[in-house]
Amino acid sequence: MRRALTCLLLAVALAGCSPAKKPWYGDDITGVMPKLSFTMMRANDGAQVTAGDYRGRVAILYFGYTNCPDICPTTLANLSDMLQKLGPDADKVRVLFVTVDPNRDTLPILKKYVAAFAPQVDGLRGGANALADLARRYRVAYSVKTRPTYEVMHSSAVFFFDTSGRARIVTLSTDNTAGLAQDVMRLLN
Repeated sequence: MRRALTCLLLAVALAGCSPAKKPWYGDDITGVMPKLSFTMMRANDGAQVTAGDYRGRVAILYFGYTNCPDICPTTLANLSDMLQKLGPDADKVRVLFVTVDPNRDTLPILKKYVAAFAPQVDGLRGGANALADLARRYRVAYSVKTRPTYEVMHSSAVFFFDTSGRARIVTLSTDNTAGLAQDVMRLLN
């Protein structure tokens, strides 16, 4: 009896030593943000798409614009590097680059811009209401001022959605592409 009790206590103690679930590189927002939902035009092929078209894939949502001098191309380059780290699993991921400057970012311009990064990057363009609704849904700030000079401002948040469209991770930095790749692999599995 004493031996059985000792074994039981040892088993309970060792159970507490099991490795904890590895934390995400990005910030876990599971259950905090709504599911992915939108209707926009995809620049890559001119098709009207909805969030439903991306179910079954990990979707990465980023707002920006093609004339952005630094943050947008850096973010997309980092996400492209992350996709390379995924190897063949990159085909199960789509980066949704939503322009906040639809006046200048026509579908042909947006198509050419995203093609410079990775085939898994889809340029999305919506009307003023569709863009405002999507940005408001994920609390993304943006503005376009045309006078006295043309200025565009936008948040740098990058949102990661699992294969069922649930918001799971957000990050403000895409510098650690290996960490992001690990997060995406967890979302795929």
